[in-house]
Amino acid sequence: MQPRRNDKQNQKHEMDKALNTDDIAGELVTLRDYWRYAISRFNAANLSYGHGTTTASDDAAFLILDTLDLPIDVLDPFLDARLLPAERRLLAERIETRVTSRKPSSYLTGHAYIQGVRFLVDERVIVPRSHIGEILFSEYLGETGSSYLPDPLSVESAVDICTGSGCLAVLAAKFFPNAEVDAVDLSRDALEVAKLNVAEHGVEDQVTLHQGDLFAPLGKKKYDLIITNPPYVDHEAMEGFPEEFQAEPAMAFDGGVDGLDIVRRLLAEAPKHLNPGGGMICEIGSGREILEEEFPDLDFMWLETAESQDAVFWIGAEALGVSDQKRR
Repeated sequence: MQPRRNDKQNQKHEMDKALNTDDIAGELVTLRDYWRYAISRFNAANLSYGHGTTTASDDAAFLILDTLDLPIDVLDPFLDARLLPAERRLLAERIETRVTSRKPSSYLTGHAYIQGVRFLVDERVIVPRSHIGEILFSEYLGETGSSYLPDPLSVESAVDICTGSGCLAVLAAKFFPNAEVDAVDLSRDALEVAKLNVAEHGVEDQVTLHQGDLFAPLGKKKYDLIITNPPYVDHEAMEGFPEEFQAEPAMAFDGGVDGLDIVRRLLAEAPKHLNPGGGMICEIGSGREILEEEFPDLDFMWLETAESQDAVFWIGAEALGVSDQKRR
């Protein structure tokens, strides 16, 4: 066990760190310099990823490009650009903070992206990286349209349960221009961030935020589409989280012992809130086998994404027992 630093030692450590970042800013000049340096630092520190990036190279590129307010998917035109002194100092500080705090890069820049769409984030919300965003883009922007999701112009009501930063609710408002969109979260702090994103994307007239537990604050309202990316991590996995994931709100991950406590509640409550012809799209992580064994009579359609074949399911209203007679 290493001895704990006293106040003077802590002060000296912070001064040394400040001097180091000043020295870095004095030596490194181009974006390429900072990218190379950040990759080296991240690899040496054995950082963890998974918040929109999967490698030290990608995470370094994101941190640098987003800090400089440049397109996050284009390095080449800017690699040999000389940076201003203030930009160099800011990059040096953020690279150092990424290493010493081990917080996700999105918390340092204040942004996260889904399919290129930028959202505001901070430590009140989980960093958004939902497969559902990818599915919405691929299904609705494809040449033939979706074979299972409803026609976007026909959707008049949608709800995003466990909305977090509000990113999926905002995307729903963009994809379903005729829909009133509700967004629900148990965390008041998360809803404050969601409010910022709703305003940032100019969908205040279309999206309404609600604080509460799943469908509870919605009364008897019914929807053409339920979208949900609930907490679905099991306790054993949470105990093994690297520091980057521990920096995020635990309640945004906690799905109970096997990760499916909230998913079970959603399946039980969704039929009361679906219109005939509608359905629910739900992200569950790695619990497919458990769900299929527990609910053998439910017709889950498992959706493929770039990184998974069974992390998200679609289930139609009729498969959940919703009928026209119930609607009457």
